[in-house]
Amino acid sequence: MGDATATNGGTGPAVSSEALGRRYGKGEAAIDALADVTIAFPRGQFAAVMGPSGSGKSTLLHCLAGLDRPTSGAVTIDGTPLAGLSDRDLTVLRRSSIGFIFQSFNLLPMISARENVALPLRIAGEGGVDDRVDAVLADVGLSDRAGHRPAELSGGQQQRVAIARALVTEPTVIFADEPTGNLDSASGQEILDLLRRAVDERGRTVVMVTHDPRAASVADRVVLLSDGRVVMDRLGMDADQVYDAVRTLDPA
Repeated sequence: MGDATATNGGTGPAVSSEALGRRYGKGEAAIDALADVTIAFPRGQFAAVMGPSGSGKSTLLHCLAGLDRPTSGAVTIDGTPLAGLSDRDLTVLRRSSIGFIFQSFNLLPMISARENVALPLRIAGEGGVDDRVDAVLADVGLSDRAGHRPAELSGGQQQRVAIARALVTEPTVIFADEPTGNLDSASGQEILDLLRRAVDERGRTVVMVTHDPRAASVADRVVLLSDGRVVMDRLGMDADQVYDAVRTLDPA
């Protein structure tokens, strides 16, 4: 396993797990989607999580983000263990420390891009909403589309709104589940560039699930899962190296 040592500042990793397990079902029908996953993602790192279908990629992301409760093991986000948190406290932690970007954008269709981005701030009752929303929309290049509803935006623009929504709360870690999966190659590259900038310019940690070796090569680190376990963890891989690594697990 390759060295994935942190090179950025901060106190402790942005997110980590210890002996993480997630089992679905009981008895002989039980399936271990994750098994004994111990991993840490330093602050200011862009990591890609890959693996064949059913390898546990999305399950890992959801458990790390507190969207799914693990069956065993522990998750810590921004120094706070998730185990034992009430649903309310977990919600508060997610609002302050986590951004999530989905393949399907998950925007509310009846409100504008600006209102979608502002939503997490308004729910949290924070001040200075307009200025913060304007700044992050400008950062993703959507100032001129702020008043448009999602149906009036292209797929790439909708995903940029989703990134702005994830960034506006200034989270410690951004989880991205196949963020380029529904986009053409040009729009997908724009999204990857924005995520790269979130790490390099804002110091965020990005953990991205992807099936695309080219997308993974934009990251600092590639983590490969198979049957719910980490089987590779390396820094600085190019697209060909990522493709070869994935192909050894899934020749098809």
